[in-house]
Amino acid sequence: MSLAVSLGGARPDVPGLLRRHWPLLPLAATVLMLLAPLPAGDATTSGKVGPADAASLLLVFVCAVQALRGRVRRLSPLGVLVLGVPAVGLAVTTATAGDPYAALPGFVRYLQVFVLVPAAIVLLVRDAGEFRLAAGCFVALALVQGAVGVVQYATHTGASYQGEDIRAVGTFGPGDVMGMATVVAYGLVVATAAALAPGLPQRVRRMAGGTALVLVVPLVLSFSRGAWIATVGTAVLVMGLAGIRRALTVLLALTAAGVVLVGGLGVGSEMVAERLTSITQISSAPDQSVTDRYTMWAAAESMWRERPAVGVGLKGFPANRDGHSSLGLSSGSDTSGAGQAYIRQPLLSPHNMYLLVLSEQGLIGLAALAGGWAVLLVAGIRRYAAGEGIRDCGLIAIGLLVWQLTDFLYADIGGPSTVLTGVIIGLAAWWALPSPAPHHAVAAGSGRQGARIAARRASGPGAATAATTSGRTGRVAAPRAGSGADGR
Repeated sequence: MSLAVSLGGARPDVPGLLRRHWPLLPLAATVLMLLAPLPAGDATTSGKVGPADAASLLLVFVCAVQALRGRVRRLSPLGVLVLGVPAVGLAVTTATAGDPYAALPGFVRYLQVFVLVPAAIVLLVRDAGEFRLAAGCFVALALVQGAVGVVQYATHTGASYQGEDIRAVGTFGPGDVMGMATVVAYGLVVATAAALAPGLPQRVRRMAGGTALVLVVPLVLSFSRGAWIATVGTAVLVMGLAGIRRALTVLLALTAAGVVLVGGLGVGSEMVAERLTSITQISSAPDQSVTDRYTMWAAAESMWRERPAVGVGLKGFPANRDGHSSLGLSSGSDTSGAGQAYIRQPLLSPHNMYLLVLSEQGLIGLAALAGGWAVLLVAGIRRYAAGEGIRDCGLIAIGLLVWQLTDFLYADIGGPSTVLTGVIIGLAAWWALPSPAPHHAVAAGSGRQGARIAARRASGPGAATAATTSGRTGRVAAPRAGSGADGR
C-alpha cells in the first residue's frame, strides 16, 4: 500500500483519512476483496455473488445514501447520457428476449458492472487524491496476486499448463486462468502511468517504475496471450501520451528487465517463446483453444444475423451455441492444478466482449455499451491532450480503459474479477466527464485552517487551487467562471 499512500501525495493520517474518505471504503473493498482465495475445486463463479460483488453493491448503496443527503457531485449532461443509455438498451434487450425471465440475471449483472458501479464512482470520488487511492488499490491487489502466482510457478503448484502445474493464476484458481493476469495487468498499467506522469514527485515515479518492472514477472508467467497483447498496446499508448523522452526511458528499462528475466535467468523462456510464437500462428497453425475461439466467434455472428436488432437475449449464448457452431468446436477446456482436481470446463461464451454483446443484445445493445466506451475514450484523450486536469489521473484512467477495451477483443465478462471492469469504467468516466462538486464541499471556513480546508476541497483535476487566503480573515476567492468547484 505504500504506493497508494505515495500516490495520494501525503503522509498517512488514518483517523483523518477515514473521516474524510469513508464513502470510498466500499470502493477499496471492491478491489481488495479479490485477494480472498476461491474455494478449492470451484471451477467457475458464474452466477455467484462473491465478496467483491457484495462490496460493489455496498458502494452503490452508500452512493444512494450520500445522494439523498446531497453529498455527491452532479453528473454532467454527457455523463447522464453515457451512463443512462446502456441502462435503457439493457432494458430493451431484456424485454425483447425470447425468455425474459432467463435474461433477468444477465440484466442485473450488466446493470451492476456497466451502469451502477461506474455511476457510483463518478458521484463519490471527489478529487485527485481519492482517485489516486482507488488506483493504488489496483497496485496492491496486483502485487499480492502476482507474488502468489510467482510462488505457484516456482513450486509447481499453479494451474496445469502443457502437463506441468506451473501456470500462475494467483488465488483465482484454474477455473479462471485470466483472473490473475487481468489484475496484474491493471496494476502494471497504473504503475507505468504513474512512472511516466508529469507532476508527480520523482520518488513516487521511481517507486512506480520499480513496481511496474516487478509486475512484469507474474504477467509473463500467466502465459496469457490476450493480456500480453493488451498490456503492450496500452503501454505504447501511455508512453506516447507521456512524451517520447519519458517513453524511451521506460521502454529501455522494460526491455532490459525482459532480457534479464527470460534470457538471463531463464524464467519460463522455452514456454514463453512458444506462447509468443503461437500468436503469429493463429491463422496458419492454430491450436485447439484458438480454433474453439474462432468457432464461437462465428457462432456469435450467426446468432446476431438471426436477430440483428436485439440479439438472442441476455444469457442466451450458451443455449444457442450448438445450433450455430460447426463440428470444429470442442466440448470444453481442461482445467486442473492449483488445488483443484481435473474438470472439463464448458465453453459458454465467445471470449470476445463485442461479439458477446452483439449476439445477445444485437445492434441496440452494442451501440449503447460500446458507444459509451468510445465516448469515454475520445473525451479522455482529448482532455489529456488539451492539458486539462491533473495529468497522472488522466494517464491512469486512459491506460486502464484502453487495456480493458483491447482485452475485450480476446475476452468477455465472467468470473470474480468482472466487477473491476465497472471500477475501471467509473474511473475513466470520472476523468473524461468532469462534473461540479456538491455544494457542501466548497463551504468556506474561517481563519487560515478553514481556508486550507476549503482550498483542499476545491482542488481537483484541471486547475490550480481556486481558493486563496487574504490576511487573517482567511477570505476565500471564488473559482473561475465555468469551472467546477473542484477545478474540473
